[in-house]
Amino acid sequence: MDFKAVTSLGRFKDIVMILIKYGFDDLIERLDLPGGDLLKRVNKVEQNLGTYERIRLAFQDLGPTFVKFGQIMSLRPDLLPPPLIEELSKLQDDVAPVDIERIKEVVEQSTGKPLEETFSIFDTAPLAAASISQVHRGVLKSGGQIVSVKVQRPDIQSKMETDLNILAFVAERLHERVEELKNFDLPNLVQLIRRTLLRELDFNRESRNMKIARSYAGEGSKIYIPEVYEQYCTKQLLIMEYVQGAKLTEIDFGALTDPESLAKQGLNAAINQILKDGFFHADPHPGNILVTSDERICLIDWGMTGRLSERDRRELIYLLKSVFEKDGEAMVLALLRITTGDNTIDQRGLERDLLDIMDSHYAVPLKDMNIGQLLMAITDTLRTYRLRLPPDLVIMIKALVTAEGTARTIYPALDVVSEARGQISELAKERYKPETIWRSIRFAFSQFFNLQKEIPKRFESILDKADQGELTFGFRHQNLDAFMKTIDNVTSRLSFAIIIGSMVIGSSMIVTTGVKPLLFGFPALGVIGYILSGLLGFWLIFNIIRKRKY
Repeated sequence: MDFKAVTSLGRFKDIVMILIKYGFDDLIERLDLPGGDLLKRVNKVEQNLGTYERIRLAFQDLGPTFVKFGQIMSLRPDLLPPPLIEELSKLQDDVAPVDIERIKEVVEQSTGKPLEETFSIFDTAPLAAASISQVHRGVLKSGGQIVSVKVQRPDIQSKMETDLNILAFVAERLHERVEELKNFDLPNLVQLIRRTLLRELDFNRESRNMKIARSYAGEGSKIYIPEVYEQYCTKQLLIMEYVQGAKLTEIDFGALTDPESLAKQGLNAAINQILKDGFFHADPHPGNILVTSDERICLIDWGMTGRLSERDRRELIYLLKSVFEKDGEAMVLALLRITTGDNTIDQRGLERDLLDIMDSHYAVPLKDMNIGQLLMAITDTLRTYRLRLPPDLVIMIKALVTAEGTARTIYPALDVVSEARGQISELAKERYKPETIWRSIRFAFSQFFNLQKEIPKRFESILDKADQGELTFGFRHQNLDAFMKTIDNVTSRLSFAIIIGSMVIGSSMIVTTGVKPLLFGFPALGVIGYILSGLLGFWLIFNIIRKRKY
């Protein structure tokens, strides 16, 4: 067992007991996890729960790391089936708050000052308590601004690292022992999640994310991002502007003066962040959205974000246009450009499956069409063909799905397709603006001139290696099995023919000697040689004719 896992045997026992509680005994036995002897001593939950529901409940009981793991995996429709995605999306990380004295310790360690020197008022009751942090309201002593103080839970990083080490150990064993899971590359997936979680634990990074988002939003934006007071922020402490508002999960939509406008604001903001800015909130669910008193949308919790290059955004716009125009061939080409995987896929089969998905979604009135479900169905089809989207693109799809769902929650009658189509068409036109074309031309020329400088150097390097006798060529043979089989067949038949000919010649020489015993008046050994070579010759001719190899 891995050394880091050995040091966590107590935590291993807790995990094993929870897995047994939810009926995953076979997993315990298959992985040979320590603590399997507890199988008969744990009270199991009711067996009428579905597998995916039991997975969600087990993650819930396993604590913050596994809740976050489940939440991150709910952003990966390219890996998991839709029903499991739906269950994992229900994971909540609302937990009991930490004692205020311990929270004060973290704040004072982060600022290097007593709490009273930083805040003139600090509410002891938290505004929210989650698995990684909890939020308190306060008033800055210098300046008097009302702020939200996000404080990391004490020792949460060490606890998460312990769980992540156990997850890595389990992933390695699953990868080695379960053949059908090898395609998922679970050890690498756990490493990606480790990086994501540890980044989320760094509040300096979240502070930077909010600053970037504010710069993209600009002055006239309909979406609000709270201001961050960077001088107070540390890895464990984030102090930002307090925004008076209600979460979408708590709001009465009937009391809104213009819910349609609010829904459009949220949807347009998500599309702009993804396709125009290339920097977007990775999880814009209702719990991360506030509605201010003047009915503006405020996005909070910027721990997880996505980043798309200009090329990615261009390909996505092309893909979404092909979806709206129901152009199967264009859709396949766009998907093949942005995915990785098997290069020998059946493109026509993929196009047929995509058009079948399109037909089923376009069968409803356009205003009722669910873009999110359509994109998730396309992603599910890609998984069937073993095509993989880059992680940021997958997170983008989930963010777009969530944004659409949130917009429909605010205003169910919203015509999402018309709204999104118009905005995407406008973004597509930007590619043909003179400044965009000129920038592309300049980039192409700069690449050309850089290549001109590089070619002589590379050519000189090749000549130097040739002079020193270090130049080597590598060849890789592909698809030669049939050719090698043909060569083997030809060689075998030629050898067989030579042997038959040798037998005929040898028999002839024996016949001329008159050596006894005789058969039909000729030496018996020579006659037998003739008969055998004749039979073998007929068999070879018959075999050639039967297989039509002539």
